[in-house]
Amino acid sequence: MKAYENIHLINHCFVLDLITQHHLNYLITKSTPDITCYGVYVLNLLNNQIEKILSKITVLATGGCGQAYRTTTNPKIATGDGIAMAYRAKGKIENMEFMQFHPTALYEPGISPSFLITEAVRGDGGILRNKEGDAFMEHYDIRKDLAPRDIVARAIDNEMKRAGTEYVYLDCRRLDKEKFIHHFPNIYQKCMSIGIDVMKQMIPIAPAAHYSCGGIKTDEWGRTSIQRLYACGESASTGLHGANRLASNSLLEAMVFGHRCFVDSVEKINGISFQQDIPDWNASGTTEPKEMILITQSMKELQQVMSDYVGIVRNDVRLQRAMKRLDLLHEETEELYETTKVSPQLCELRNLITVGYLIVKGAQFRKESRGLHYNTDHPGKSPLLQNIIL
Repeated sequence: MKAYENIHLINHCFVLDLITQHHLNYLITKSTPDITCYGVYVLNLLNNQIEKILSKITVLATGGCGQAYRTTTNPKIATGDGIAMAYRAKGKIENMEFMQFHPTALYEPGISPSFLITEAVRGDGGILRNKEGDAFMEHYDIRKDLAPRDIVARAIDNEMKRAGTEYVYLDCRRLDKEKFIHHFPNIYQKCMSIGIDVMKQMIPIAPAAHYSCGGIKTDEWGRTSIQRLYACGESASTGLHGANRLASNSLLEAMVFGHRCFVDSVEKINGISFQQDIPDWNASGTTEPKEMILITQSMKELQQVMSDYVGIVRNDVRLQRAMKRLDLLHEETEELYETTKVSPQLCELRNLITVGYLIVKGAQFRKESRGLHYNTDHPGKSPLLQNIIL
């Protein structure tokens, strides 16, 4: 981008909120037909000041929300910020209940993000085994270890609950060593670094939150329900993934829709004017936070609730309990947000609570089991896929 003089990268900023008519003292609801995005408020991390960045076109490419769960392959910054901002701005969010769990993440307690053991290892002959050393996938699917990701993840989850363990094993001991090292050098080196020789020992693995198929609802050009606001990548719900993502097609989706956002917006941008009368951020009455434990402990509670109640397998009682606990976390965090100066940590917690709410609410509305959403109280599938829009 440095080769283009008309592109200016703004670093060291944390986006707080989308600017809409709400900040001009207009009452906005989800039924308001002409909600418009005028830019963003950001926290400048260099001077700790809140600034406004006005824009004719805004594109959200903020990634996923795996950090809502205790165990995830997602980086620390995957806190659903764009999804939460769009929801607060009354944009349409859909299908958040479809959270994909990768079945085989390396089990390392307390380590986040989790190291990913690619499914290609099972494709090359790796076998899943339980605590007793039995190959269990034959009891769940005729394709055994080559079954789809969601089926394998549920099978592992069931084996762990049955035995009361936090992991199962991936057995690669019978694979050719030279071929394994050639195909999976990073996996081999990672396992060796923690004392596991995959040719002699089985790899402890557990499912981890991996990819969100839902997100900000867009059309085929990346346009959201908010005018002048686009979304692409994992923060968007373009409809391409349905109820379960196929491996690697998310990269293709991001490339195509990122380009389509450009194609559509470049045709309109010259006919758009900046909204000039945007007020500065009002931080009056807020004070420095006295205890970070209020934020860090709430984050742990959120991740615990989501992992225990809204994970791979769900039921109505678990979802109801999750919603009650999220309501309390929301109340406590909003009070903190209103009275203390904002920080990235507080905003990420606030965003993840919003994302957690959207996942739970979508799961409660979906009275069926489909793709990545499996509810033991509603095991059947309805004839048509209905989008759950929030």
